[in-house]
Amino acid sequence: MSGAMPIYLDHHATTPTDPRVIEAMLPWFGQRFGNPHSVDHEWGWQAEEAVETARRQVAALVGAEPAEIIFTSGATEANNLALIGMVPALRSLAAKRGARRPHVVASPLEHPCVASCLKVLEQDGFAVTTLPVDGSGVIDPAALRRALTPQTVLVTVIAASHEIGTVQPLKALAALCWEAGVLLHSDAAQAAGKVRFDAGTVNLATLSAHKIYGPKGIGALVARGTVRRLLRPILHGGGQEGGLRSGTVPVPLAVGFGAAAALAAENLTVEGRRLTALRARLLAGLYAAGLDFAVNGDLDRRLPGNLSLRFAGLDAETLIARLRGRIAISAGAACASAERVPSSALLALGLDPAAALATIRIGLGRMTTGAEIDAAVAAFTAACREGR
Repeated sequence: MSGAMPIYLDHHATTPTDPRVIEAMLPWFGQRFGNPHSVDHEWGWQAEEAVETARRQVAALVGAEPAEIIFTSGATEANNLALIGMVPALRSLAAKRGARRPHVVASPLEHPCVASCLKVLEQDGFAVTTLPVDGSGVIDPAALRRALTPQTVLVTVIAASHEIGTVQPLKALAALCWEAGVLLHSDAAQAAGKVRFDAGTVNLATLSAHKIYGPKGIGALVARGTVRRLLRPILHGGGQEGGLRSGTVPVPLAVGFGAAAALAAENLTVEGRRLTALRARLLAGLYAAGLDFAVNGDLDRRLPGNLSLRFAGLDAETLIARLRGRIAISAGAACASAERVPSSALLALGLDPAAALATIRIGLGRMTTGAEIDAAVAAFTAACREGR
């Protein structure tokens, strides 16, 4: 690849690894190469301490206890462990209530890995109810109250949408789950480190390092309190991570995750304000250019760096093609962007298929500058007017 790279505005797909995170990781790729599960010598002890330090840093970001952090290969594995690994416990809970078929309630905004797990649960005899969501992209707690039944054993609600960025009212939803004796899981991969996320609100939470300027290939499941004892492993082997996730913990990645979590916690408020201001600057520029576009979802109750937009008369594929080489954005979730089908999350908002296929996702990040925002406005203006 040659020439200048486009302005990167796809931070929901992944974030660049922060140079300070890379610096923290480097020694563990070289001279500090020990296996953290080798308990008989200094090499292993040093690696183990590095992993445990990282565990404390990740736990601190979300208000959890270090013992509640289970390192995984990423958010996909963590979501699978949370949902598939809970099946025996959920069946037992349903049986105690006299329910023949365990019932799960989910939001319509879930990441494909959660949606796939829900399909597995349905095939395994679970009943799954999908909550409604209006055009704001925020779940009404009253909708959850109506969906709960005596057979309900689990609710899963994404903390912040990876597509439209809307942040869900987890505290209100958690209160309903607590009242009904129902477990609550939340995919917090997009929320943690960007907005305040308290793992104490839920029973199970999913985290990802590469969404917060850490390395790819590592994530975590937060299993709160006694819920950890209900989990069953989905990977079998040496019994690492308290028997719940076999396999050698990758020390450099864990160290990077910890460093990224510490930086996110330190800069959460200031960075949130900065990104909100940049987002407002982008919107103001697009409006000033006279472009015909609409924002998907509640503009105020969303991740600071997120925008989900659709431009009149342009489908996402055409717009992205016109912007190629100038701005890096996506038509939706990175794991599904190759599929030319309307996003189920956008359809749940009430958009018709054409509007859903016209939607683009913009993700501002730590390295985004005001000058880049102004350049992006100019690029969008040119792309929207091209061919007219």
